[in-house]
Amino acid sequence: MATRTPQEIFQHHAETLIAGDLEGVVSDYSEDAVILSPDGVKKGKAGVRETFIKLLADLPKADWEVPTVLFEGDALFLEWKARSEATYADDGVDTFVFRDGLIRLQTVRYTLKKTQG
Repeated sequence: MATRTPQEIFQHHAETLIAGDLEGVVSDYSEDAVILSPDGVKKGKAGVRETFIKLLADLPKADWEVPTVLFEGDALFLEWKARSEATYADDGVDTFVFRDGLIRLQTVRYTLKKTQG
């Protein structure tokens, strides 16, 4: 099987995240993946799963917008916004590093806010 490009990996990542497919999201990460966030350092697929359980709970069934997507070699920088019925984040920033067809490193930061009701 050919190794996926960073663009192909991110496309799959976005599709599975939007669908709320936790295992699909986790499948894009290497066994030794590292996620850095204000919540600390998460390692391996268990750490990835923990990070995305929280994100999907923070922003359930959200509408996503990604105004900035910049690829350079094996790196990706993106800015994102997401809005669910009760919560939103309008300042999401992630960086990804890809290796061997998988996500090896990710930083993620966003501020969760309550939707005015």
